Amino acid sequence: MNGTRDAGDTGHDDLSEDLHFSDSEGGDSPDVGAGDYSTRFEELMSDGEDAGDHEENGDEDEEGGFIYSGVDADPAGGYREQLRQVLGPDHEEDEIEEQEVERSLVHEVEENEKFAATIEDEAGHVHVVSSPELPPMSPKTPISSVPASRVPNHIGNGTPTRTPLTRPYLHPSISRLRSITPQPSRTPSAASAATLHSHLHESTSAVPSHFSALSRSSSVTNLSAHFANDRPTHTPAQTAREVLRWTQLRIIGEHIYAGQPSKASSLLGVQSSGSPTVLSANGLICIGTDTGLVLVFDFKQTLKCVCGNESAEKNVGAVTALALSFDHTYVAVGHATGHIQLYDLRSPKVPARVVAPTTLAAVASGRQEGHLVGSRIVSIGFVAGRHTALVSADDSGLAFYHSLGKVFFVDATDILRILGKYPDEDALEGPPALGHRLRRKRLRKPTTILSMAPLPLGTCVHPTDTYNLVALLTPIKLVISDDEEVSPKSRFKGTLAWFPSVSLTADLSSASERDSKKSQMNGAHPSSTPTLAYSWGNTLNLLKVSEDKVVQAVKDAKTGKVNKVEVGRIVFDEVGSWNASEDILALQWSNVNQIIVLTPSAFEIYDIRTFKLVEREPFDAWTLVSPVLSHTTNGSVTYSDAVSEVAHSVRVYKGKIFLLGQHGVQVGTLLTWADRILSSVSEGDFLSAIELTRSYYVGEAPGNRNGLPDDPEKLKTVVGEKMRELMVASAQYAFSEERLVDATHVTPDGRGVDRTELFEGLVSTCARACMALGDFDFFFEDLFGYYDNNGIASIFLRQLEPFMLNGEIRHVPPRITQRLIALHDDDNRPDLVERLIWHIDPDCLDINQAITLCQRYQLYDALIYVYTRALQDYKSPVVELLGLVRRVQQWRRQRAEASPSLSSLMDEQAIEPVVLNAYKIYPFIADTLTGLTYPSEEPLPEEEAYKAKTDVYTFLFYGRSSVWPEGEGGKLVLTSDEENGVEPTYPYTRLLLRFDAEAFLHTMDMAFEDAYLNDESNGMSRFIIIKILLEILSSPELSQEERTFIHIFIARNVPKYPQFIHIQPSVLHSILIGLAEDPDTSTREDRQLAAEFLLSAYTPHEGDRILELFKEAGFYRILRSWYKQEKEWPQLLGTYLEDPDLPRHDVFTSVHDVLKASKRANKGKLPQAVCDRLLESLPDLLHSDIANTAALVDEHLPDQHEAACHALGPNDEHGRFLYLQYLLVPHLRKAEEDDIALPRKPGPSPNVPPWLRQAYVAMHCQFDPSGVIPALRSLPRDYLDSHEAARACEEKEVFDAVVWLVDREDKPQDALTKAESFDQRLSTRSADALASSDDKAADTISDAIHKLEAVADIAVSICLERSQPTSPPDVPLEDLWFQLLSSQIDSVQRIASCCSLEALGPSERVPADDPRMQREHQTISALRSLVHKTFTALMSVSSTRAVSFPRLFKRLVGSASATKAHVSKGTLYAEFRTILTGMLESFRSEGDMLVITKHLVDRDVADTIAELVAERAKGWAPSRGVCAACGAAFIGGKKAGEGEAESRSEPVVVSRTGAIYHTRCLPPGFQANHAASVH
Repeated sequence: MNGTRDAGDTGHDDLSEDLHFSDSEGGDSPDVGAGDYSTRFEELMSDGEDAGDHEENGDEDEEGGFIYSGVDADPAGGYREQLRQVLGPDHEEDEIEEQEVERSLVHEVEENEKFAATIEDEAGHVHVVSSPELPPMSPKTPISSVPASRVPNHIGNGTPTRTPLTRPYLHPSISRLRSITPQPSRTPSAASAATLHSHLHESTSAVPSHFSALSRSSSVTNLSAHFANDRPTHTPAQTAREVLRWTQLRIIGEHIYAGQPSKASSLLGVQSSGSPTVLSANGLICIGTDTGLVLVFDFKQTLKCVCGNESAEKNVGAVTALALSFDHTYVAVGHATGHIQLYDLRSPKVPARVVAPTTLAAVASGRQEGHLVGSRIVSIGFVAGRHTALVSADDSGLAFYHSLGKVFFVDATDILRILGKYPDEDALEGPPALGHRLRRKRLRKPTTILSMAPLPLGTCVHPTDTYNLVALLTPIKLVISDDEEVSPKSRFKGTLAWFPSVSLTADLSSASERDSKKSQMNGAHPSSTPTLAYSWGNTLNLLKVSEDKVVQAVKDAKTGKVNKVEVGRIVFDEVGSWNASEDILALQWSNVNQIIVLTPSAFEIYDIRTFKLVEREPFDAWTLVSPVLSHTTNGSVTYSDAVSEVAHSVRVYKGKIFLLGQHGVQVGTLLTWADRILSSVSEGDFLSAIELTRSYYVGEAPGNRNGLPDDPEKLKTVVGEKMRELMVASAQYAFSEERLVDATHVTPDGRGVDRTELFEGLVSTCARACMALGDFDFFFEDLFGYYDNNGIASIFLRQLEPFMLNGEIRHVPPRITQRLIALHDDDNRPDLVERLIWHIDPDCLDINQAITLCQRYQLYDALIYVYTRALQDYKSPVVELLGLVRRVQQWRRQRAEASPSLSSLMDEQAIEPVVLNAYKIYPFIADTLTGLTYPSEEPLPEEEAYKAKTDVYTFLFYGRSSVWPEGEGGKLVLTSDEENGVEPTYPYTRLLLRFDAEAFLHTMDMAFEDAYLNDESNGMSRFIIIKILLEILSSPELSQEERTFIHIFIARNVPKYPQFIHIQPSVLHSILIGLAEDPDTSTREDRQLAAEFLLSAYTPHEGDRILELFKEAGFYRILRSWYKQEKEWPQLLGTYLEDPDLPRHDVFTSVHDVLKASKRANKGKLPQAVCDRLLESLPDLLHSDIANTAALVDEHLPDQHEAACHALGPNDEHGRFLYLQYLLVPHLRKAEEDDIALPRKPGPSPNVPPWLRQAYVAMHCQFDPSGVIPALRSLPRDYLDSHEAARACEEKEVFDAVVWLVDREDKPQDALTKAESFDQRLSTRSADALASSDDKAADTISDAIHKLEAVADIAVSICLERSQPTSPPDVPLEDLWFQLLSSQIDSVQRIASCCSLEALGPSERVPADDPRMQREHQTISALRSLVHKTFTALMSVSSTRAVSFPRLFKRLVGSASATKAHVSKGTLYAEFRTILTGMLESFRSEGDMLVITKHLVDRDVADTIAELVAERAKGWAPSRGVCAACGAAFIGGKKAGEGEAESRSEPVVVSRTGAIYHTRCLPPGFQANHAASVH
């Protein structure tokens, strides 16, 4: 429980004792226990029961995957007894400390190993979950509910399960009889509108609750979402799922980390063990320290011994590498000084053997091999099962094999170097490469050995065991044994680990089965292949090692005889590789299928079978001990490298992860499926336990699947049984007598806590579990009994309902469905009753109850469902719905016959639900006649569908009224609108036609597609139905709408089924005429389409009459086909022009096609009748689209442009402008008008008369004066009369166009003269406006300034064009500039003479509140800016010698003085001073820009030259050392794939691309300047 435990929790204890989790099915399995896992500790963590018989111990541990001899610990009963022996009597009185120790190593570590007999057993099966969105599980986290987006499971009995694909029926305003085929839809009745689409409101069942919330102290449960009254659900935040369970080894920590020596250490005489540096854990826990000592513990945390003495640190230094022998009797220790010591654990004080480091001098003399003095030992290990065979590696990249034998009782050490070179050998090879020298400060040397490990012995003998393989990993290669390089890489962080050959018994289903198999020694068990896992950076690689036998012929040297000998060789098979999330710091095998990887931020567990991540738990790797962290003080190792050297602090033994941390030693266990379930049970969260078990059962559980069988059937057997036990135990516990009276429920006096959500969660959780099992006996019998007996059956029923609505639970006992329907009836919720009824399997319904409620509440969807699915009665629904139709018809008749005052009083709202329900008859008939259920539209069984169709057809198309129910007591089903009225023939067909002819015939159109009507022996066929409709059609009381839709129905189905429907031509002719004579315009397109159908199967007589009828009816599509076939072009043209439904774009393309076709038929000439018809239609065409009409006329009537312009009317000048603009300059039309459907030739049309061309110029000046010059520029020079065009422009005051036109005649001086006259006119107009007080003066000035700017721009462009060097010097250039500037200065002077002195000054001096002065200042400033722009343009061509600034300026001053006698000299010179100041300012700005540009160019050129010089000095480096053409090597020389290379030398050529060639191998067309020759 989450809260306080009380007496009521005894049920929980009993429950935990009753729940047995294991992978064993037999009752005699040792795995079956009552939750006390301490009995499994010896099996999991000890080597055997007999301390003396090593071989027997190895056999016992064969299943565990490791063989070892020797004694780990003295066997002494259970864990608690052994704990007391270790701690002594002084610790027995401290109960708290004893409980902590018990939890530290036994209860929390061994408890989770209950389900596997060995480490391989619990890690043999891994399930990789690829759905990251699944919520993680934790003991205190509720399981999320089933997702809302469920797809119901359909069953074959046709029970209506509404899916999102179901199409609700809608009264067809657009039906299959219309010209546009709809997507049919259906709408429910008013009474059931909320229920018909209930499948769209996906219900979410309850989230599993939490039994821990039952305690008195807590009122909050973990159930945060449930289904009740359609309340929205809320998913609680999920906590992180527990992957590894960690336990602190506190007793070991007290020995290693405590400041004061412990009791055991004092007894052993150890005063100070020092700080831990490295760890080894396989059989025993060995910890090396910085004092040179090694502390050895067993798995009971008993200090077995201390290897070394007080002088160890002074003599050999800190322990940096550690290894325990295979039989756990010897410890090999590597030190920081290069010493190697071998300890016998039976006499650990003095090392059994010592390998001292050597010196370079001794190595050079050949007297000794070995590690150099001061070289730190980074790896050490025992070779196979030998005690005196070691391999070691140091931080300088040297690795050695040590054979510590004895000769005549004297130590004889044989040392063999297996990898690396001494420092002097490196010096002999020359300096290192440049790249390594530059990065040596940051990265390791390539000769560094990152990791080393010998192949250990496994539980099975493997041929590779005899090779004594050793794997060494460097930054650039992996070496196994005698320098065999496997996979070159380039990384500077690497690890490796071996997994030996073990017996593969993980596929056995249970522990008892494995025990029985283990006892059978007759057959050999399958074994695994030794596998090496190694990593560089974050890349993890797998390498399998095996032996391959080959037969070789060996000649005996003595006898000369040749014998065939089988020789073995090692074979390496690269299995695969994948990437971890970060760099891999440590790598260990968890079991034969899983690898545990430590990254800087997490532990990651990978399955080597799928190469996928199985588990991940965050972990800070920097909290582990690094043996080289102290070396950062002298700078020999960088801190970043030292802090990540934690591989010696991580060991895995039998699936347990041992960690040597900076503050303690801890062991971690990978939680299995059973661990997680028991964790939830131990917390009291039984519902989460059930949900988690269900997820394992269906394969949705995240994380590993250790402990579960691989076979899906066996997995479901094991997990399913546990799920049943959990459900039974949970229900018993929730409804136990103690629990129901422990004051946790609401009492009449208000005490207690409401536990409604808790019991809701129990129902939903068990429902999902039973759905997974496919067995609902417990759910509906036992669990419902608990709820019913305790008076809370409504909770059960309301939680069951969402599963029924979603289609997940289809078969519910009738007694329960009866209770649920009655519950909604009591709540007065008919909508819920209907929704529930047609979601229930019909066999589960109480028929009488369902029909009674449906009739009472008018639940016709549910009523139809009950009749059809439960009783298979398809006539009763028709009778019920026909009664509603008759009621609606009677109401309509009464309203039509009533007076206006009474008619307004008739309640339409009362009849509306009846109308909606009455319309259900059409979708019901449609579904039934097409073999579908209503309303789900699932297929009916074939026999039932046949019977249903026969019943409905027989009833609907019966010639007279029928009695229902049949037999005695039946009544006539009447259809007349009047009581006791006369019943016509085919009464029910007529009634449905009167109610809604379109809906009924839409239904019959779908029914006609069913194959049932193909067989006339059924008594009903399409022809019979057509005959009935034709008979009804002859009745005079039919309305026009009924007649129309009957005509459409027959006309569309006759050509579809010609082999079944045979009607006389006269009847078809009358139908065709009826389609054309209907005056209803809303059905015109539908009638036209039906007529097209009918004409495809029938050729009418009286063609002229039919054509006239079609014209009156507006059947233009039929007329077009007719006229096109008869080549009647004028009439065909009229059909396109008169059709109001034809899109504008299609009108023009169609007319264009007709005109082309008529030309082809008339020898390339347009018939006169067609021309006349087109001319008549010009006003309409122009009104529709001017541009398309212009294109059409220009293409087919090129001489009728004048007529087209007249057709626009006398007042549409803008329309004429657009018309001519398309013909003359089509590229200038606006984007919104750019929808030309017809092809257009480039350039102006030559068919436009000259007077229209001149008129276009005038209209362009009127509507778009700014675009006149671009338009004129686009026209050929001889296309217009320039003088007339200039006159028109001048009349419209488009002065810039006049100047441009004069200049185009190569008369620049005349053009500038025109510009001068225009400047004078406009400046005079501006001066007059400034002097007047007219309200329009501002607009006059603005317009004049705008025109002056346009004239100035075109005049400047004329001068600039003549200033180009290529311009002919026929006109003095200085005169042109002088004329322009003089004109502009005159304009400035003219305006200045009218302005006040303040307006002529700077803008700061102009009063802001004087609008007149502001206007004067703005005008004079605008004119000054024109002069300034002209001077700026003049400066751009100042390099020419034809213009002299001093002379030009002098001429301007003199000219102004001579001609402006009326202007004072002060004003005159003031203006020139302003102009000169602006000109000088422009000069200064241009000079500054030139200086800046020069500096930028100088700097860029300098940088570019420097780069080129550097590249030239560096030269071009070849990318490879072989010829790019022939493939021969230049140095050392073998050609790729061939023998010895030629000894002679020859010149080579290096390309700038890095390719290198012999001179004889140069490719054709090779450019010499792209290469450099090298000799």
